[in-house]
Amino acid sequence: MKKKILNLDKELLTYIIGVTLGDGNLSNPNNRAVRLRITCDIKYPFLISKIKKSLEKLLPSNKVSIVTRPENYIDLNCYSNKLPKLLGWQPNKGSKFKQAVHIPSWIKKNKNYTINCLRGLLETDGCVYNDRGYKMVVFATIIPKLAHDIYNSIVYLNFTPNIYKLNRKNKHIMYRIRLSKNVSEFLDLIKPEKI
Repeated sequence: MKKKILNLDKELLTYIIGVTLGDGNLSNPNNRAVRLRITCDIKYPFLISKIKKSLEKLLPSNKVSIVTRPENYIDLNCYSNKLPKLLGWQPNKGSKFKQAVHIPSWIKKNKNYTINCLRGLLETDGCVYNDRGYKMVVFATIIPKLAHDIYNSIVYLNFTPNIYKLNRKNKHIMYRIRLSKNVSEFLDLIKPEKI
């Protein structure tokens, strides 16, 4: 029996879109197949396993490999020419910043899809920390459209974030989306792997 080429589970896809918007990269090194590379810190083995299993489930006919890097991180790699259409950006049109990647509109219209996408983003480009005894959630990105999509997605889920611009000398503006109220309720809803 032939394996399925693609799993059409949109909740799974929305999680992977969030992960790739955070720490993913598309390239086409051999001009035959698009490579997705997701970079993860080795201090999160459960997250690495979760992302790997999610990719294997989404693309059951495609191998997902792990490449260990000397700087305490790994790359998860998967090749598929379906990736640009699935993720909404291209391997040959510049960085995610240049392509102004964002959360696709079909995700923003559905609460469960929004939750899954934010989970992937929080697990890759977000953090949860304590500030004077209070939990905080922060997402960080240099992509203006993505920053506003994250902000609006949190508002869509009935939370009240703040967005800040940090000017950095000779670098792109950094956007930080911070949630400081009802953080436990937000985390209970999003259920991120790393806290």
